[in-house]
Amino acid sequence: MAPTISSGLNTPESELESILTIHPTALRRPNAILVQSVNTRYTQDHITATFHNRGATVDVSHGQFTVTPTIQSYEFQTQRTVGKTGLMMIGVGGNNGSTLCATILANRHNITWHTKSGIQHPNYIGSVLRASTVRIGTDGTGKDVHVPISDILPMVHPNDLALGGWDISGVSMDKAMERAKVLDYDLQRQVAPHMALLGKPLPSIYYPDFIAANQEARADNVIAGTDKQAHLEHIRADIRKFREDNSLDRCVVFWTANTERYSNIIPGVNDTADNLLAAIKESHSEVSPSTLFAVAAILEGEPFVNGAPQNTFVPGVIELAERHQSFIGGDDLKSGQTKLKSVLAEFLVNAGIKPLSIASYNHLGNNDGHNLSAEPQFKSKEISKSSVVDDMAKGEHPGPHRGDQNTSTINIFNECEDSLLATPLILDLAILTELLTRIKYRKVSAEIHKQEFAPLYPVLSLLSYMLKAPLVKPGTEVVNSLNRQRNALETFLKACIGLESNTDLLLETRIW
Repeated sequence: MAPTISSGLNTPESELESILTIHPTALRRPNAILVQSVNTRYTQDHITATFHNRGATVDVSHGQFTVTPTIQSYEFQTQRTVGKTGLMMIGVGGNNGSTLCATILANRHNITWHTKSGIQHPNYIGSVLRASTVRIGTDGTGKDVHVPISDILPMVHPNDLALGGWDISGVSMDKAMERAKVLDYDLQRQVAPHMALLGKPLPSIYYPDFIAANQEARADNVIAGTDKQAHLEHIRADIRKFREDNSLDRCVVFWTANTERYSNIIPGVNDTADNLLAAIKESHSEVSPSTLFAVAAILEGEPFVNGAPQNTFVPGVIELAERHQSFIGGDDLKSGQTKLKSVLAEFLVNAGIKPLSIASYNHLGNNDGHNLSAEPQFKSKEISKSSVVDDMAKGEHPGPHRGDQNTSTINIFNECEDSLLATPLILDLAILTELLTRIKYRKVSAEIHKQEFAPLYPVLSLLSYMLKAPLVKPGTEVVNSLNRQRNALETFLKACIGLESNTDLLLETRIW
């Protein structure tokens, strides 16, 4: 039976602790893992771990592959104290934003509700961090031991997130939830008073050229004027006020609003940080709302994640993030069809079968589909979906073309609530982003005492598992393979506590 004691479903100071059972995905498990190793040191403030990054360089000459193993040692330092964290969403009043807020509030207050299937309990099923596990070793009997990923390092509990954000629609959050038509009525009925306390979204930026014309009817809550520099300062002030009002240590800014059209990359406009800042002052037409929000977050020293497919991170934004050592991540939530295509493509390729083509049909609903009915916005989505299997198939040798005999069809139909798939992704991305801001590293060398710990590179490619078109460090290859993305995330988190990545070799079971 799940424990009924104070579980932390609410914030530690809350007087609303429930006597109802708590779903395992919402439990708090402080100090769940303690690593006893010469590679791992614990202080009151930090976990410091040594990790040996093993790789290989390959030289190819006349068909001969010469492989040279390499090893580079690093130290990772993770700040143990999880500061108070806020999540500011652009599009907070949309389907994703309102569903996420309602999810957190239902868990925070442990609201149960009735459906035709019976009583339902709030949970974080669907969250990779909260509901998925990772193998950390074996017990005394040789059986594998797994723990939730969120137990590896100190992470923000979803219930503790301060919620807020912007939306071009001024509908209050309880009414926004009702408009979205995502959650069961009985849950909406009970969570509505808590949603109402969130008030209405902050006014947002609305440039009609960047989203579909059919969105104009919703745009009744916008920042006045056309001065983009003034808009930038307005958003920066909103972030500062939200941070101060909620006594935050960190505020993750997250784009979950409408898909924008692609911005043209123009030399002298958005190709460098200085040019982009100048273009904002000039209110240049190719500076999008999402880029303005990203710049505002960077200048305020807060991380920004893009959950939509447009090219928010023009070259000037990436350079600006590098300059300020501020974190960015994106693009486009990998929620449904794309994840399935990635899994199937990888399965076929690993079986020695190279797909010749992949065609899919996605019938989008709600306001997302309404906005994407416009060609420029659909083009952004099309681009983000176009290369999701490239890295999995490029290394395979194609078989001979045999005409119609070489054709096979895999036909899959699935129906899902898109916002219910997106909500745990937003949570995971926000929580993981906050964690990565607390991790620093340095190379291990004979002169280690002369080196200071440095933050990670600003582009958070470790978020790739949850994203359709992962943003990576310029000049590096994009990895779309779900297995490789997941393995990279697990390996990194384990490295931060001094554990080598587990393999499936299981050598002890294969030798005497």
